[in-house]
Amino acid sequence: MKKILSLLLTLVLVLGLAACGSADTLSSIPTETVPEKLDTECNVYALKGPTGIGMVPLMDAADNENANLKYNFNLVGANDEIVAKIANGEADIAAVATNLASTLYKKTNGKISVLAVNTLGMLSVVSKGEEITSIKDLKGKTVYSTGQGANPEYIINKILSANGLKIGEDVKIEFVAQPQELVTKVVPNEKAIVIAPQPVATAITVKDKAAKIVIDLNDEWDKISDTPLVMGCVIARNEYIKQNPDAVKIFLKDYEKAINSVNSDTKKASELSAKYEIITPAPVAQKAIGYCNIVYQDGKELKTNLSAYLKFLFDSNPTSIGGELPADNFYYE
Repeated sequence: MKKILSLLLTLVLVLGLAACGSADTLSSIPTETVPEKLDTECNVYALKGPTGIGMVPLMDAADNENANLKYNFNLVGANDEIVAKIANGEADIAAVATNLASTLYKKTNGKISVLAVNTLGMLSVVSKGEEITSIKDLKGKTVYSTGQGANPEYIINKILSANGLKIGEDVKIEFVAQPQELVTKVVPNEKAIVIAPQPVATAITVKDKAAKIVIDLNDEWDKISDTPLVMGCVIARNEYIKQNPDAVKIFLKDYEKAINSVNSDTKKASELSAKYEIITPAPVAQKAIGYCNIVYQDGKELKTNLSAYLKFLFDSNPTSIGGELPADNFYYE
């Protein structure tokens, strides 16, 4: 009996020492560290409008020379300008529409990656002189919108269909070429219904007090889909990611903090937005930010949500995302 007890005690001692040895070994493995600040150039491009709003705290930090990277910010008014800058290497990071990101991935033969999602749905139903409280209230109405052959049309089609409405039969949709044209459909008329992107939807209600935002299509999408609308994102050239991995991690940390700042202090964000001419004037920007659904999503959440949205666009019109769904390396990890 004593021999058995002795053997058991020895075994416990050996296992205990082994465990301590394993713990010591694990604790000696160096953990990955990313510096707080680097003297690395980072050329960032953004479209004016909702996809660029999350950048304003970083732009302000760069102007005040207390940013964590050597940021060079550039704002543009059209997607084509960013396409050219990414293609020639002038842009390292860019805030763009998600369908453009997919198209760029195809055009560059996989030389860009999506770092994070920054904007969800930003389409709103604006009504003047019409009682609209739900999508089904659009039955028998004429609705003006923008984005024919693009994201807005496909989103509107899906939401109407999910609510049992057929375009042309139950709801007449008339598309205009530019979002600003929607203002002229509302302001001079006693009655009008438009589906407008932000900040145009908010600008209409500021210009015409009789016009009201009655439905946020982002909310309507959430009622019919398991994954959210993902309309804006941030991309980077893979060459820049490879050459400056720590700088990219610093940017993402800065960017998440910046977006949280925008959402927690919309007044300051609107002032900066007006200052940098992303959305003007400041009162419109402040009112619009709440409808822009600005977020920060990366990693698994990014891939799950964006891949689902791109599949929706592909099923609606393959050319809208470059003709095919991106491979897994499209999503930065």
